[in-house]
Amino acid sequence: METEGTLVRSIYYGRIGSGATESLLERFGHDGSFLLRDSETVHGAYCLCVRKAPYVHTYRIVRSAEGWCLQDSGVKLQNFRTLETLIESYRRGTGSGVGIAPLTNPLDKTQLQYTSFRQEIVYMETCSSSS
Repeated sequence: METEGTLVRSIYYGRIGSGATESLLERFGHDGSFLLRDSETVHGAYCLCVRKAPYVHTYRIVRSAEGWCLQDSGVKLQNFRTLETLIESYRRGTGSGVGIAPLTNPLDKTQLQYTSFRQEIVYMETCSSSS
């Protein structure tokens, strides 16, 4: 993650689960808020999670020899050199191959209003990464 840009580092929440993700986006986000977390089921993949009420939509991002792309069954999707360029492309609406919920507001973990909740997320991330 250290080779990625500021946006990815600020929205990357690590190994939090889908329940914690939904809680974060419901509590601190609004339509178009998004964050990045580790996939719970595919090692080395990430999940781009976007709030579009009343749901949180999750899109898996995988790496191949050609670069990073959103995983979608049966559709050849555009590859990107970095996670940052992938996310920025879909934010601008120039990513091709799949319609995703609009990415308008990054849920920057350094800007969370409630310090105790931010500490809870760090705790969950730390406990999960030790397993």
